[in-house]
Amino acid sequence: MEASLSAAVSGINAEQTWLDAIANNLANSDTVGFKESDVQFSELLTQQVSGATAPVPPARGGVNPVVVGSGVSVAAITPRFTQGSITSTGVASDAAIQNNGFFVVNDGGQQVYTRDGEFNVDANGNLVTASGGLVQGWMATNGVVTPNGPTTALTIPTDQQTPARATSQIVLGGNLPSGATTPQQATVTAYDGQGNPVPITLTFSPSTTAANEWTISGTTTDPATGATENLTFTGGNPTITFGANGQVEDVNGAAVSATTPTALAFDAPAGYQFPAGATISLEVPPPNGAASMTQDAGNDSAGAVSQNGFQAGTLESYSIGASGTITGSFSNGQTATIGQIALANFANETGLADQGGGYYAQSANSGAPQIGAPGSGSLGTLTGGAVEASNVNMASQLTSMVEAQTNYEANTKVVSTTDGVLQALVQMA
Repeated sequence: MEASLSAAVSGINAEQTWLDAIANNLANSDTVGFKESDVQFSELLTQQVSGATAPVPPARGGVNPVVVGSGVSVAAITPRFTQGSITSTGVASDAAIQNNGFFVVNDGGQQVYTRDGEFNVDANGNLVTASGGLVQGWMATNGVVTPNGPTTALTIPTDQQTPARATSQIVLGGNLPSGATTPQQATVTAYDGQGNPVPITLTFSPSTTAANEWTISGTTTDPATGATENLTFTGGNPTITFGANGQVEDVNGAAVSATTPTALAFDAPAGYQFPAGATISLEVPPPNGAASMTQDAGNDSAGAVSQNGFQAGTLESYSIGASGTITGSFSNGQTATIGQIALANFANETGLADQGGGYYAQSANSGAPQIGAPGSGSLGTLTGGAVEASNVNMASQLTSMVEAQTNYEANTKVVSTTDGVLQALVQMA
């Protein structure tokens, strides 16, 4: 009698634990990065009534052992780390993990791990979880991230600046009109080392003695006096000659390369903040390309198509890429890498210790964290501006709830039935 009561009570307790897990799963069905848990049961130690006997030919056959189970226990409550759906939020600080991995977080000095990528930026520019944990990764040095070695807290300071860069290269392009007899002009704004704009006017003058030949000259304005200053080219003002097909054929009498730009240097203008002796390269692209300079019957469009200098800029926005790289966009039109988010993986992720709040901690059976950049090794990639939804399957959980309820009720029937048998025995006394 006591054995049936004990077994039934263990069944009631086990089913209650299952219901607790189901309730927790359903309660967190909208929790970002939540992973549903599954309860695993195990039979308790059985009681042996009699042992097995071997056959004794030819008089007797063998007899199987007689055992009675003593109930059930909860062997494990295991999280299911299946992929949740990726939901776009449009929030730049959010990130969702696709496939394997956990975000690495330092919360109060403890290193924990989470799939919840619903991050924020705090007053100090730190990238943090909803509970204030510091998201870990690697900060960039001069725009370069080295994703190895110890991780550190990631910061996205809104006052971050990119320094100005002096122009060292101007690339030509466009078209010079065939048959033109008057000079054609184009302007470009270059920058000195302090980000001051340097207005440059390039003049293309058609030759009066040689067909399809143009001479390039240039001027700028002295920032102190406003006077016009001629650009000084190395070896004098260069000439460009076009072939019958309208493509650049030679520069300064030398045939141009079919693959490499031809560089023409001029001295950096005086009066601006350039290093002593600095020059600026005026580049003519190779012929027969989409960016080649041409001479045909079209309109004049010749000029500078690009230059590599810029003013100082402040951070305006940022984004998180698939590799976890945080890229900042600055007011001067430049982009730069700010840092890179780290991910961790474990040999046995189901062995992690659930800390609550979406956090997991390393345990004796999880293995040590293997930390690296997203997309490297077995680690998954990130989707910026998105989060991973809970992986709770509502239909499955509701079905399990009905099953747990039925099993619970069946165990209570065993209790009531055993009670009735005991009452009958009492009445016989």
